[in-house]
Amino acid sequence: MRTVTTLSVVVLASAGIGHAVLSSLGEDITRVDPFRDMKNRPEAGHGMNILLVGTDGRERLGRAEREKYRLGGAPCHCTDTIMIVHISENRDRASVVSLPRDSYAETPPHTDRVSGEQHHGHPLKLNAAYAEGGPRLTVRTVEKMTRVKIDHYLEVDFTSFMKTVDVVGGVQICTDRHLKDSHTGLDLPAGRHTLKGGEALQYVRARYVDGASDLGRMKRQQHFMAALVDRATSSGILLNPMKFRDVTRAVLGSVRADKGFGTGELLDLGRAMRNFSPSSSEFMTVPIARMGYAVKGVGSTLKWDTAKAEQIFDALRRDQPLTLRRSPDAALRVPVDPRQIRVQVENGTPTAGLGRRVDAALAATGFRTTRVPANAAERNVRRTVVAHDPRWDRSAKSLAAALPGSELRAVKGQGPTLKVIAGTDFVKVRKVRAEDPGQGEFGVVRGDEVNCS
Repeated sequence: MRTVTTLSVVVLASAGIGHAVLSSLGEDITRVDPFRDMKNRPEAGHGMNILLVGTDGRERLGRAEREKYRLGGAPCHCTDTIMIVHISENRDRASVVSLPRDSYAETPPHTDRVSGEQHHGHPLKLNAAYAEGGPRLTVRTVEKMTRVKIDHYLEVDFTSFMKTVDVVGGVQICTDRHLKDSHTGLDLPAGRHTLKGGEALQYVRARYVDGASDLGRMKRQQHFMAALVDRATSSGILLNPMKFRDVTRAVLGSVRADKGFGTGELLDLGRAMRNFSPSSSEFMTVPIARMGYAVKGVGSTLKWDTAKAEQIFDALRRDQPLTLRRSPDAALRVPVDPRQIRVQVENGTPTAGLGRRVDAALAATGFRTTRVPANAAERNVRRTVVAHDPRWDRSAKSLAAALPGSELRAVKGQGPTLKVIAGTDFVKVRKVRAEDPGQGEFGVVRGDEVNCS
C-alpha cells in the first residue's frame, strides 16, 4: 500500500539526477536502526533486498482529508503492508513479493519494545511483529521466515503516498467491474480512471470489494504499483530534475529508513537504473497453502505453501526473475484479450492462399478476424506488418506478439480494426492469451501486463 511510494523513489532515481538535487533530501528521512546487534543472519545474496512496510500514520493530514477519505480514528502505527523488493545486481529488474499481514509467523527470541520483557520465540501474525518489537523484530522475523537477507528497511505512511501520487499527476487504473467499499469510501465504476492521491489511497486500502479480502487488496496494490512505475517511466518525470526533486521530497518527508540508506545509495542506484522500465518489474504475493489456519492465542492466520514459497525466496537469493521460463509451446501472455481485437488480413505476397492461412491461424488463436482476407495493394512485402491506429497501440502489440518478427506501423485514423499485411517472412502464428495476471503460476504480475488496454 504506502510502500508503493517508496518503490517509486527507487525507480525515479533512474533519472541519474545529480548529487546537488538529492543531497538535501536525505536530511528529510527519519532514521531507525533495525539491524542493531543482529546475529545469525542469512547469507548475503546478489542484488539488493529492501523490506518495505506501510503504516497508518496520518498526522500530517488535515481533518477535511481524514473525513473525506475515511481516515478517522487514532492510528495504531501498525504494519498492514509488508513487501520485499529485490533490485537485481545489474539494476535492470525489480521483483516485489507481498507478505500478507495475517501470515502465520514465529518470532525469534526478543525484547518487547513497550514493556521491555524478554520473550522466547512464539507464533503470531506477521504484522504483529512491529507492534511487539518494532522494525528490528519485523526484519528479524521476515529473515527467519524467508532466509533472505534484508539490506535496507523503509517505512512509509498515508501522507507520503497521497503526495507522491498527486505530484506525478495521478495514476491510471482500469477495472472491468464496479468497485465499491463502504469502509474506505471507494466507489469506482467499471472503466478507465486516473486516480489522484486520496482516491488512490482508497483504492489500495479497500478490502471489502470482493470476497478475497487482503489477498484481493494485495493484488490491487501490485497492479497499482505497476501502473505507478509505468507513469513514472513514461511521463518524462525522470528527465525533469525539479519534478524528480518534488516527488522524492514528497516521499522522503514521511519515510523512516535504516541509517545505511541515503543519498549515495539513491544516486548510485539511479545511475545504474537508467534503462529501467515497467517490463523490468514483477509483482507477486507469497503462495498460500491454507486460509483460516487457526492458532491458539493468535487467531485465524494464513499458512504459506512452504515448497512454492521456497522457490520464490530462492530466486531472490540467487538474483533470478520470479517468472518461470515459458515452454516453447506455451501461450504467450498479452495485455489485451485476442477476442477483443478485430483484424483484417491482407496478402502482401504473390503466394496464393497465404491470406487465408494467416486469417485462419489468427482466428484459431482467438482473434476476431473478418474471415474475408484480401490482397494487399503491394504484393512484394517481405516483413509482415501490423498496421494500427495509435489509439489502439496495446491491441496492436498483442497482435504483433502472435506474429513473431512482424513490424508495427501506426496509421492515424485507421480506427479500431487492425490490419495484418502478410509478408514472405510469415511462418506461423504464435499462441497468445490474456488472463488475470494474478491467477498465473505463483501469481507473478509483470509491470507491463497490467496497464489499461
